[in-house]
Amino acid sequence: MADENDIQAQAGAPAAVEGEAPTEGRGARRGRGGGDRNRGGGDRGGRGRRDDRRGGNRDEEQGEELVEKLVHINRVSKTVKGGKRFGFAALVVVGDGKGRVGFGHGKAREVPEAISKATAAAKKKMVRVPLKEGRTLHHDGRGVFGAGNVTLRSAPAGTGIIAGGPMRAVFESLGVADVVTKSVGTSNPYNMIRATFEALTDQSSPKAVAQRRGKKVADLLRRGGASAEVAQIDAEAIAE
Repeated sequence: MADENDIQAQAGAPAAVEGEAPTEGRGARRGRGGGDRNRGGGDRGGRGRRDDRRGGNRDEEQGEELVEKLVHINRVSKTVKGGKRFGFAALVVVGDGKGRVGFGHGKAREVPEAISKATAAAKKKMVRVPLKEGRTLHHDGRGVFGAGNVTLRSAPAGTGIIAGGPMRAVFESLGVADVVTKSVGTSNPYNMIRATFEALTDQSSPKAVAQRRGKKVADLLRRGGASAEVAQIDAEAIAE
């Protein structure tokens, strides 16, 4: 009897499999669902790539060709329980060469990441500086930050950038072609950069002064002893 039951069970096995065909279909659908979930993960990766592409489009829409200057990079360390953890600090100056400039500072475990952080910070803190004829400063200036003390002077055409170290990077990024500078005190690049920006933010153009005082630019230029005709020509030639 046991043998007959085994034979009947074996004979009924195909029928049971045929009866369970819908169950296999549901299992197959679950398998397809798993495949969809995997594709969904790929879609998430695709969305990430699309976000990157949109970020690149935003940079292209701004249409800014920025000049990036690496001023200083320093190796730093942090003492932890297991020993020392080393990293890097970067100081970067960014400008468009047309009167806008900024500086930023960034720290990271690797040099490229520190530079990218400093560049991003510099782009967020860009300031506009009025330029005379697009090549030099309108007037002399002085900036102080900590032990840093810098003096900036406008110069005639053909003088070039008479500056060294961190200050040269600032004027090259700003778009200044003729300037004479002097730094007294510390040679710390961070303090020199901040003192230079203190002097640049105090710059003002004749047009801004005239608007603030409720006068015409030609009236201000005539105060220097120039004739009315010469003052009018000079006032029309001032772009900012």
